[in-house]
Amino acid sequence: MTDQTTTSREQIFEMVRTHLANELELDPGEIRDDVHLRDDLDADSLDLYELVMELEDTYGISMSEEEAAGVETVGQAVDFVHTRLSRR
Repeated sequence: MTDQTTTSREQIFEMVRTHLANELELDPGEIRDDVHLRDDLDADSLDLYELVMELEDTYGISMSEEEAAGVETVGQAVDFVHTRLSRR
């Protein structure tokens, strides 16, 4: 698990970018804040589930199904984690 007190938004973004690039076999440069997970990256439910599991395991947070369903872009995923960590 990552030390939450020193985790910046940029670090979270890089982790998400790396995960998605590996999982979806994409060039990391294609993954930006405004990229839509389903529409732009063709991520399916399993891809999104694996991303949520990776975020939960890495950062020691939890995300409900409702919260996960509301995450549509890379930036929203990053912001969710960053906000959750800043509340600790």
